[in-house]
Amino acid sequence: MRSVVLLASVALCAVVMAGCSSTSGIDSLGLDRLKPSKETTSSIPRPEAPVDVAGEPERIVPLTEEVAAMADVGAPAFKPNALVGGREARAADAAEKVALAKPDKPAAITAAMGGRVQRHRFRDAKPINFGKVSPKDYAVHGVDVSRWQGEIDWHTLRSQGANFVYIKATDGGDHLDPMFKKNWRESHKAGLKRGAYHFFYWCRVASEQADWFIRNVPRVEGALPPVIDVEYNGQSKCKYRLSRAKTIEKMQVFMDRLEAHYGQRPVIYTAPDFYEDNLKGEFKDYPFWLRSVAAHPSKRYPGRDFVFWQYSGSGLSQGVNEKIDLNVFNGTEKQWWAWVSGATSMASAD
Repeated sequence: MRSVVLLASVALCAVVMAGCSSTSGIDSLGLDRLKPSKETTSSIPRPEAPVDVAGEPERIVPLTEEVAAMADVGAPAFKPNALVGGREARAADAAEKVALAKPDKPAAITAAMGGRVQRHRFRDAKPINFGKVSPKDYAVHGVDVSRWQGEIDWHTLRSQGANFVYIKATDGGDHLDPMFKKNWRESHKAGLKRGAYHFFYWCRVASEQADWFIRNVPRVEGALPPVIDVEYNGQSKCKYRLSRAKTIEKMQVFMDRLEAHYGQRPVIYTAPDFYEDNLKGEFKDYPFWLRSVAAHPSKRYPGRDFVFWQYSGSGLSQGVNEKIDLNVFNGTEKQWWAWVSGATSMASAD
């Protein structure tokens, strides 16, 4: 990628330096066995007040069943598969206006919207060949993290190609990831686009889970839309599997409440087995984040558009001592900034 280099100090040099190119790191891709999540978190007592994350602005709106039921707010749902088009008009127009204002400077788009895309230098502990379309063909890479990654050097991780991060915040109705506050704060300082995700418990009331997430995740302008992580968990004490109809009902309650509060349509994260049993053909107006570590999502989720693809659970990167989940945005760099512009603009929840 070519970028514009700043003028050197007038006192030292009057010559304008030319741009430089950043090189892409070695990209080897990974295989992680498709299996239920083993992720668990320590239970932390419910705080008396919403979690304060480094004094960042937060707007908490009292929620009622009436508000949750009647709310129809949020950024327009992303119509994914950006590789074949389908941008929301509002987001696309925003990016186009910036481009028209500075037609001779492509970097103006990213500068105006908060930074530049770093080319990834990730490796994989279990590399595989994805075939004709592989993660290396995507422009924008990112990660998702939880307590299991331990202490993270976020500036280094950013330099390795992490342009966005989804951070484990909560699961169920009383579990808070002990690293959430620090990861939320430090990733933002390092310049990553950040969002939070909730691991959904099927034996817990959906509205209680939504309230717990809202209590702990700040409503911050510029944050990525919240994520509901729905999958089978073989380690859960909840062994009962709901019917497809009940699963959809509980998800809708949770997502409606988050959308009413944050003014953003939630993203649905899922895995192939859960998707096949419960989500195939459902939630067509919601953005999806698909786990597919053995094949391209088009093979595992035929016909399903998506915003994010999680392609590995065994990623390796400088700045992180443990293996890390690797993801790509389904589109070009320009489409990334257009989507971010629309998805992070919060509708009023008042």
